[in-house]
Amino acid sequence: MITRSVRLAGGTAAALLALSACSSSESDSASSSELSGTVTVFAAASLQESFTTLGKDFEKAHPGTKVTFSFGGSDTLAASITGGAPADVFASASPKTMAIVTDAKDASGTPATFARNQLEIATLPGNPDKIASLKDLTRSGLKVVLCDETVPCGAAAQKALDASGLKLTPVSYEQDVKSALTKVELKEADAAVVYKTDVNAAGDKVDGVDFPESAEAVNDYPITLLKDAPNAAAAKAFIALVQSAEGQKVLTTAGFLKP
Repeated sequence: MITRSVRLAGGTAAALLALSACSSSESDSASSSELSGTVTVFAAASLQESFTTLGKDFEKAHPGTKVTFSFGGSDTLAASITGGAPADVFASASPKTMAIVTDAKDASGTPATFARNQLEIATLPGNPDKIASLKDLTRSGLKVVLCDETVPCGAAAQKALDASGLKLTPVSYEQDVKSALTKVELKEADAAVVYKTDVNAAGDKVDGVDFPESAEAVNDYPITLLKDAPNAAAAKAFIALVQSAEGQKVLTTAGFLKP
């Protein structure tokens, strides 16, 4: 009788454990499948290609969700967020522009660095002006475009120029890195200081020239969930994708450095 009771008790316990495990698994599955609705991501212009790819991957992994992006200069996006623009995620091209959001207490938690980016000179295809260094951009008659210093790519370019003791007067200052690159693509400028990732994305529309001073101005890219995120659950899942091995592969393929 005692043996039978022990067996019954053991069987009951095993059944309860199995039921509990099943319930837990179903709960986890339900939690994953419950993600729905729109995730609004404000992201630096240089992230356009890689984040667009990750957005499609996210929607495929979570049917019923949609990721919408607002790409632009990090300072402009930060100002929009602190001004009350509804968004779930902010991915900036520098800690300085991220600080605009965190100082206003519009971030939820501590931003995490998920990638880094380095500058490169974009020239006309074939590099007809034979630009080989940052100093070459100071040549008379050369039309060079920079990002505005309020934008991370512009601040990084100025830092590189300062490190080399060079002074450069561009024909224009652009509000984001894509605008600077477009000037070269349209042959409205001979060269622009942009990110390696943007030169990669442009393909044969431009040529890229490395310069050693760029090592003095590598930008960290932080990402954060926003405090009043309308879709916090899906936003957290998107941030997790960006930080995952899959997300990092997409970013490094685009030319970003690992954090």
